[in-house]
Amino acid sequence: MKKIIIITFSLFVLLIAGCKKDITLIIQNETVPVTDTVSFSKDLVPLFSKNCALSGCHATGGHAPNLMADNAYNSLMSKYVDIKTPENSILYERLTGKLSPSMPMGRTNNPSNINSLVLAWITQGAKNN
Repeated sequence: MKKIIIITFSLFVLLIAGCKKDITLIIQNETVPVTDTVSFSKDLVPLFSKNCALSGCHATGGHAPNLMADNAYNSLMSKYVDIKTPENSILYERLTGKLSPSMPMGRTNNPSNINSLVLAWITQGAKNN
């Protein structure tokens, strides 16, 4: 009986020792700190116009917020930007995938490091510059 217990225990130890779980960590939309002043009109509006303010998306008559150049700032400031806690801004959380659906819709990565630019802009006071 002792032999069976020893053999069973040995097999159990070998089985456990042979198990290995590989963990793959995928970091999407990682932000890189931006130290320059971010201009809403020069840096963000062109990105929104090219990637967000499209027909059926965040354009006039589409989904809120309206990111057309002439409406983007007021639309975002209405409820999508939190200057006190920039990382909790709805805009930033959508871009990073913390809120669903992730934006831009259907893309795995955001263009031109938009996450970092948006976070820097909000952190810098979300100015209409």
